[in-house]
Amino acid sequence: MRTSLVSLLAVMVLGLLSQPILAQKTVSVTVRTDSEAPGYEGHRAMDGNPSTLWHTVWGGSEPTHPHQIIVDLGAPYEISGFVYRARPDGGNGTVKDYECYVSDNKKAFGQPVVKGTLEDRHDDQKVKFPNKVKGRYVCFRALSEVNGKAWTSIAELQLISAGVRFLAKDSIGLPLVREDGTPLTELEVQYISLRHDLRKRANMRKIADEIYRPEASIVETDRDPLDVVLRRTAVLLADVRELTGAPDLSAQQKALAELQADAQKTEVEEDEARFKIYEEVCRVRREIALSNPLLDFDEILFIKHHRSIYNHMCDQYYGMAAAPGGGLYVLQNAFGDQPIVRDVLADSVVQSGRLGGKRLEGGPNRPPAISFDGQGNVSGPKAEGGSFLSPDLSFDAKEIVFAYVECTGDPKHRHHTDASRGHWAEGRCYHVFKVNVDGSGLKQLTDGTWNDFDPCFLPNDRIAFISERRGGYLRCGRVCPTYTLYDMAAGGSDITCLSFHETNEWHPSVTNDGRVLWTRWDYVDRYGCIAHMPWVTTLDGRDPRAVHGNFAPRNARPDMELDCRAIPNSAKFIGTAAPHHGQAYGSLILIDPNIPDDDAMAPVKRITPEIRFPESQGGAQVYGTPWPLSEDYYLCVYDPSMQPKAGMQGRGFHPGNYGIYLVDAFGNKELIYRDPEIACLSPIPLKPRTRPPAAPNIARGGPETDPAARALLPPDEKAREGTMAVVNVYESLLPWPEGTEIKAIRVFQVLPMSVPSGGLRPHETGHRVASAGDSVVPVRWVLGTAPVEADGSAHFVVPANRELFFQAINEEGLAVQSMRSATHVREGERLVCAGCHEPKHRASQPSQEIAALALQRAPSRLTPDVDGSNPFSYPRLVQPVLDRHCVECHATHDKKPISLAAEPIVNHWFTSYNNLVKGYGFHDYGNGLRTTPGRFGAKASKLYEILKEGHFDVKLSKEEMHRITLWLDCTSMFYGVYERESGQAQLRGEIARPTLQ
Repeated sequence: MRTSLVSLLAVMVLGLLSQPILAQKTVSVTVRTDSEAPGYEGHRAMDGNPSTLWHTVWGGSEPTHPHQIIVDLGAPYEISGFVYRARPDGGNGTVKDYECYVSDNKKAFGQPVVKGTLEDRHDDQKVKFPNKVKGRYVCFRALSEVNGKAWTSIAELQLISAGVRFLAKDSIGLPLVREDGTPLTELEVQYISLRHDLRKRANMRKIADEIYRPEASIVETDRDPLDVVLRRTAVLLADVRELTGAPDLSAQQKALAELQADAQKTEVEEDEARFKIYEEVCRVRREIALSNPLLDFDEILFIKHHRSIYNHMCDQYYGMAAAPGGGLYVLQNAFGDQPIVRDVLADSVVQSGRLGGKRLEGGPNRPPAISFDGQGNVSGPKAEGGSFLSPDLSFDAKEIVFAYVECTGDPKHRHHTDASRGHWAEGRCYHVFKVNVDGSGLKQLTDGTWNDFDPCFLPNDRIAFISERRGGYLRCGRVCPTYTLYDMAAGGSDITCLSFHETNEWHPSVTNDGRVLWTRWDYVDRYGCIAHMPWVTTLDGRDPRAVHGNFAPRNARPDMELDCRAIPNSAKFIGTAAPHHGQAYGSLILIDPNIPDDDAMAPVKRITPEIRFPESQGGAQVYGTPWPLSEDYYLCVYDPSMQPKAGMQGRGFHPGNYGIYLVDAFGNKELIYRDPEIACLSPIPLKPRTRPPAAPNIARGGPETDPAARALLPPDEKAREGTMAVVNVYESLLPWPEGTEIKAIRVFQVLPMSVPSGGLRPHETGHRVASAGDSVVPVRWVLGTAPVEADGSAHFVVPANRELFFQAINEEGLAVQSMRSATHVREGERLVCAGCHEPKHRASQPSQEIAALALQRAPSRLTPDVDGSNPFSYPRLVQPVLDRHCVECHATHDKKPISLAAEPIVNHWFTSYNNLVKGYGFHDYGNGLRTTPGRFGAKASKLYEILKEGHFDVKLSKEEMHRITLWLDCTSMFYGVYERESGQAQLRGEIARPTLQ
């Protein structure tokens, strides 16, 4: 094997400081930190780019001060000081007190050369040492943060040394080129990747039970890449020969046997000789792989697309963060020696609409140095051309739908609370287009100030897509509008919301039985970095249910399961295990929805076990957009150069060089096509496919409406209501406390966050839930309660098209169980649940529904609750009780107990709230994922315990006690609105409603 293969260029120099220190030479240094968050690695503090930064880990078990960054200069240098620059987009982690050390011993730094306090500002701060100090190692130690938080962040740290500029080595990129700059061949790249995989043998052993096909693992007999490829090729040969329509592979079998014999005669130390055998085995492997009868097509639809310029699961689909470049293509003669790339839109002109008469240009393959700040704004030189995204092919293979953004117009996010419009300029949004496969008939289907993307042909001749039209922002920081599932008529009319969820959703596709499969982020009162898993719903948006994994611990599963698709002739799905703080790439997985969910990996198998799950398990964003040909063979995109920390959260732009590959479950992969300048994405076989069945559209009315479902509702409410039923509330995954008797179900509406949740939010809605400290508490209103019959059944009317969740209420009126998820019903829908958080595979049977007492009568109307519960308002719900019974005594008592008065208002909350919520309220579930029955709300609070036992001579009426317990059952919130004006009205005791429901 050529020695050049082991010498790779791994140093990437990024930008310059706006006011760089003059230097005669640049020295590459190595950086090590005590803590670093994905996407905010230590080297970013010395990469010369002030728009990137080092940041320590936050959330959950975040480490505390001191934090330090140690720089290995490679040789002793004379250092006279340093320049510190804080992050430009907020104060989190900005250093206050510091120490700086210089030494020749990386383990013993001695006394600090200088220590002091930095100012809270965002420009360069230059600190000179009392005297110049010579040494190889420099340690900068942060002792505190300007806001008293546990974090440290540095945008740039420049060490001052005469004639020298220090830049850190990029610890995450790995360009696969030789030292002379020439690229490695595909087989050389795979050889290097396999050598790296061989070092993962121990980890493969640990996850052996999770691997779909054991051949994809590294086994004990594998000594080098040749051993691996020989073993996997033999399995591939055996499998392809068993497929229906397989050709005669006798010649390949003979050639492989001869190569196996050659390998046995060649010692493993003979690198060059074994590499030559490896190349021959790969040639035979390719012949076998491309003879697969599942490749009954010779054209592949795909796009060319740069990764987003901001690395986050949400921002990656904002047109504002798109990198111009790419296009919509068909790869002709895809499996031949000379594939041809056809530009579908080469001669296409938009036929109508705002872009009528124009062409959709992709721009340059190398995008300009533009930057997205993570707060909704883009900056940098004017870009030419737009970006393409998410194509889909019609069932008859005649039409293509896709998304496109022009990358033009106002580069700023538009802040407002007008629910009728979006937050971006039209030219900064992805819009959906449709075109014939030959490039004719190009039409713009959607437009406006919202991002519309991920279009998907449905078997009812409509088109599903993802859109921001629902409104709202995510609840865990920054300026991130939410987008959810919609559909429209084939021509772009009749745009309809299918999902009324209040956080983001992704990637609709169609199951083999004709339902919509898509990914939903579901984190009501839970940590924000979990529960982005596949859900299914009917074509008209009824009965949304999680497939699995909705309550799995983060490290036990992928962070996200994206691009999920049904496998032909199978009940299983394929998907991509992707990161939360990254983009839709990672490791390929197989999902079996028929295996009971164990909140771990039971329903999930690893197809590509050499790549651990990104972020949750430290893996890389290597694979993406899989298209299954069977349970064992897939098209996808792949880039082995994406190292584990590449493309994680932040503005470090890693474009990737993803090529189109044929991958199998045995560990083999064949490159089909790669553009050396721009990544490929979303390969789709260009051939007709079976149209799944299309169920009637009950939700839309008309002749297909289910008359039995709609007959349950009064005539004047039919258009806006549905019904819910629970067969047996006691059917639960977790045991109920002994003697529990459930008397009612309390129904809540969860409201979308109508303003950004980062530093721009006008107020906190309440004290944050302990297990969800990264997120604003979701506003909820009590819609009312419905009775539960003696057999545990319930049947009641609920508003349609609203995000709902439920609590089980005992005879005292206290919540015993509370959902940490949400659902909705459509107009005229009847949604039936078997129980309360019951195992998903324990569905109710028709005989059980018939026998349920509540289902033998008309549905109950919800009984509204007390004033202050809808809309929720602590000033109206709780403070009047305190004013009548508590304020005066607490103000005059000799022992000076806590004040329960409204004034003064601190942190936008009443004094009484500040004094009650932490020590006496409820905000800690004691479990980060599920609610433990009986350990929730009032039943788990200190305040209710005090009042129930008797507090001096306080005598609360039944309603007054209910007001207190209801507040506790509502996670001790304060506001029932997100907006500033409405919040100020609630502080004044007024009834205020939000702009978005």
